[in-house]
Amino acid sequence: MPGSDQENSEDQPRLDELIPLRKAAEISGLTQEHLAYLIRKGELWGNKMGSPIWFTTEKAVREYLARDRKPGPKPLK
Repeated sequence: MPGSDQENSEDQPRLDELIPLRKAAEISGLTQEHLAYLIRKGELWGNKMGSPIWFTTEKAVREYLARDRKPGPKPLK
């Protein structure tokens, strides 16, 4: 059924997997501000809980870091 919790359960992390951007910044080496920007841009999974606090998952951060993020042609090897 569209909109059911079951449909989205695979896409949504469990609460015990959520980490604040402070911890995500430590893992990634990126600033909290940049991580929030990536979330707002849709390039990194995240959710705002409580007024100013963004959360993501370590898995989402590691998947983002593993992607080739530089646009344009790639150098020949």
